[in-house]
Amino acid sequence: MHDGHDGLKSTLTSITVGIVLAVATTSMAAAQGLITQNQIPRTADGKPNLSGIWQAMNTADYDLEDHGGAPAPSSIILAGAVGATPPGESVVEGGTIPYRPEALAQREKNRKNAMPTTTGRHLDVDPEVNCFLPGVPRATYLPYPFQIYQSPKVVWISYQYSYARREIPLEKHEEAPIDSWMGWSNGHWEGDTLVVDVTGFNDQTWFDRSGNYHSDELHVVERYTPLSPNHLMYEATIEDPKVFTRPWKISMPLYRRAEKNMRLLEFKCPEFVEELHLWEYRRTDKR
Repeated sequence: MHDGHDGLKSTLTSITVGIVLAVATTSMAAAQGLITQNQIPRTADGKPNLSGIWQAMNTADYDLEDHGGAPAPSSIILAGAVGATPPGESVVEGGTIPYRPEALAQREKNRKNAMPTTTGRHLDVDPEVNCFLPGVPRATYLPYPFQIYQSPKVVWISYQYSYARREIPLEKHEEAPIDSWMGWSNGHWEGDTLVVDVTGFNDQTWFDRSGNYHSDELHVVERYTPLSPNHLMYEATIEDPKVFTRPWKISMPLYRRAEKNMRLLEFKCPEFVEELHLWEYRRTDKR
């Protein structure tokens, strides 16, 4: 009888623990807003309503792969901790970008020369330094918000960084007329996921500040999937046979900015790089 009583107590304890864990898990999911698809806001045609201002909250713009904290680059070493690199975990599926050997050597060269050490126009440094348009997918995880506008036939994305813009037709798809920094986007719905196929890139953008790069054969397929009214899962599959041995994917959550009167603010960075580019022509001591 004593052994049976102990067994019953053990069983009841296990059941109680299981119930508590289930309730705790459900409560945690509810607190995070990750509840059910029925709570996803929808447009009149039944599609998820992605309209709003969103932002990634990670360190992918510093480096898509795992990276530790690092001091400021030598060119801005006087910035101290303000210019330091924060640590972060990889957003790459599998952890590592599958470079071809010769392309990996170019990435390491990019990484070494990512920041200019002298004034003047340097086209071989991180394009963000020169305020060039960021490209896709980098525009998504720059440390700036972006806004999605949605209609039944077209989705528009406006980025706070340097007035970057994208128009994504959902019906009349066309090929890119020219190569460009932001590429050429065509979209469609797969269930509740907005899928955007992006082609027509030039080779002038990087994926991050660590020199990860691509060629003009870059092809990106993005997927925006609502998880709750305030969370999207963003995925981008990246293909470039000149640079990578196979397609690879990044993923990250995006968070709705919910501040009162939240809006995109002006960030016209071209004027911020004038001194870098034109300093030598502004010197007052030149004769």
